[in-house]
Order: sequence, then C-alpha cells, then structure tokens
Amino acid sequence: MKSKIISIDGKEKGSIELPACFSQKIRDDLVSKILEAKKSMQPYSPSLVAGKQHAAKGKIVHRRHVWRSGYGRGISRVPRKIMSRRGSQFGWVAAEIPFARGGMRAHPPKVVAQIKRARINKKEMKLALMSALSATADAKQMIKRYKSLENAKIENLPLIIETKMTLLKTGELISSLKNILGGQLFNIALKSKRTRSGKGGRRGRKYKSNAGALLVVGKGEKMKSNAFDSKNVKDVGITDLANGGMGRLTIYTEQAMKDLGERFK
Repeated sequence: MKSKIISIDGKEKGSIELPACFSQKIRDDLVSKILEAKKSMQPYSPSLVAGKQHAAKGKIVHRRHVWRSGYGRGISRVPRKIMSRRGSQFGWVAAEIPFARGGMRAHPPKVVAQIKRARINKKEMKLALMSALSATADAKQMIKRYKSLENAKIENLPLIIETKMTLLKTGELISSLKNILGGQLFNIALKSKRTRSGKGGRRGRKYKSNAGALLVVGKGEKMKSNAFDSKNVKDVGITDLANGGMGRLTIYTEQAMKDLGERFK
C-alpha cells in the first residue's frame, strides 16, 4: 500500500510504500489495556506518627498493685494519655486510636497499594503499538476522536511530509501546515489553552488544553519548533498516539516512515 508525500508547499511530491504496521488490525481492547496499566498516580498516605504526637505523656498499665495502673477503676482498656495528676489520681483521656479525639485514621490509604507495576507481554505491547499507528491512518478513527470532523472528508492518510519540514522555523512551519492540512484539520492541529470554569480552577486545574497534532520525526531528525508535540520514531509510544482516544492527528516525515519500516519488519 502506497501513500503520498507532501511538500512544504502542500503539493504532492511523490509516493512511499507504507510499513506493514499501517495495515494492522486496530485492537481497541489491547490499547485500552496498556493505557490503563500505564496510568500513574502520586502515592499518598498519612504520617507514620499520626495520632501519636500528643504532648501529654504516659500510657496506663493494667496490672495490680502498680502505681499509675488502670486496674479496678472500671474503665475500658483503650490507650490513654494523662492530662492531669494529683498524687495517685490521674486525669486520663483516650488517645491514638481512631475513635479518640486527635487519633489516627481507621483505615488510611497505603502507599504499597497505590504503586502500579505495568506488566504487559512484549507481543501484546507490539500489537497495541501497531494498532495505534494503524489508527492514525484510519479516517473513521480520527472522526470518532474529533467530533468537529463529523462531516469532513479526510483523505491521504497517513499524512507524510518531506524531511525539509523539520528545518523550518515556527512561523514557516505553521503556515506550511496550514497549506498541507486545510482549515478543519489545522484547527485541530493547533494547541489551545483555556481557563477552566467552576471550582477546578481553584484546585490546581486552572487550565484545559488540547493535545494538538503529533509530529513523528526520523532517527537523525529534530524539530526546531515547539509549536507542536514532536516525537522521535524510536521513542514514540501508545501514550503519544492513543491517549484520549485512537486516531490522533499524526504527521510523519519521510525518514520516519523508512525507520518505521525497519522497526516493524
């Protein structure tokens, strides 16, 4: 299967044979499984000394004929701290245990339970990555991800550009992509950031932003501009291609396509 190579002016420059990964069956189940396994969260838990940092000292014992004992006083055997003392008379209050004032939590979150280890078979990982790459060449998957493209006609997928694109500066790159992508796709390709409405803005989630387009470059190439997300072909993964849904708008360089052909022989 062949695809067109587009020049920086938006015109057809030639054609290239697509790697085998672009004809792979799209496996949503495998991709979603790996995305779930790769999710990470910051482990949290209360302090190890929580509930034990009280200023009043001393715990009561329950033996007979012992000073400062709770034996025979008709009080429950819960940990207590001494708040006041007059001779052998003590003012005790329950402490440290969950139902006591200022005590520890009953079942606090455990750090060990929050640490996930992604254990995915190598063959499954390879199939999922090939599926994610194949989805970038499928117009149905792209329309499914981007609702604004519902009535659009998308052709020439996957989008392959000449290597000269990596040498362009930001202004030239943006104008070149506008010629290549057209109006509707270009609006999706641009990164945008807006202020979140509601309480989230006051809880560390002030802004909402879209992913924008992903530019996949070859092994010896490097983008000069930071206007779009770029990833080297040897480092591109499922989280880059399919996080938020399969069919992310992805643009490949001619060299990246050759490198993908070597990677998935």
